[in-house]
Amino acid sequence: MATLASPTALFFSLIGGIIPAILWLWFWLREDNKHPEPARMIVGTFLAGILSIIPTYFAESYIAGHVVDSVTILIIWALIEETMKFSAAYLGALRTKFYDEPLDAPIYMITAALGFAAAENFLFIINSQDKLSSLLTGSMRFVGASLLHTLASALIGCMMAMAFKRGYFAKFIAIVMGLLTATVLHTSFNVFIIKSNGGSISIVFLTLWLAIIFLLLFFEKLRIEDTYNDPNQIE
Repeated sequence: MATLASPTALFFSLIGGIIPAILWLWFWLREDNKHPEPARMIVGTFLAGILSIIPTYFAESYIAGHVVDSVTILIIWALIEETMKFSAAYLGALRTKFYDEPLDAPIYMITAALGFAAAENFLFIINSQDKLSSLLTGSMRFVGASLLHTLASALIGCMMAMAFKRGYFAKFIAIVMGLLTATVLHTSFNVFIIKSNGGSISIVFLTLWLAIIFLLLFFEKLRIEDTYNDPNQIE
């Protein structure tokens, strides 16, 4: 029979799960400092991301109990998580009037992803066996899993940003392609982590960091285009 975690364990698990996600969120919100989103929309989307862990848990538990092949399970799990994060961003902000410029799509997608990552980090840390393993788990998830969730959801947001001024069908295709691309990335990461040794893991993390650099360049491109298209920003 499972035992309840102590208040101290719960506190440090919350700190270890939420603080890294908030630090990442602060970093990405700085990329939208020209037209920052309302705080209530960011908080609401972040909380929606946290709550999305609940249907994700039940959906993934069902798949684990009905699918045998491990790779197939990883693919479906990745698709579930990317869909849930998108749903959190949509319910939190993307269906509102505050989604009014291309850069908003990746910003809100990243916000929902980091809420999801915070909840996932908490669950991993609270299930760690001791303080050392909890520290290592929190560190690895800060660097790895949180980065993966951010990048995968940002890919969806970037495709939405590129289709921002197009019609409904183009926007729908952008979302579908984004979900499929994010699922492939997410699955690939999990498969490599499970099957690789220490050296290969380093390559995987290096690839993620390079992808983040390209993401930052894309953000800068969107900001430049936004400045160019806004007469009030041109001196």
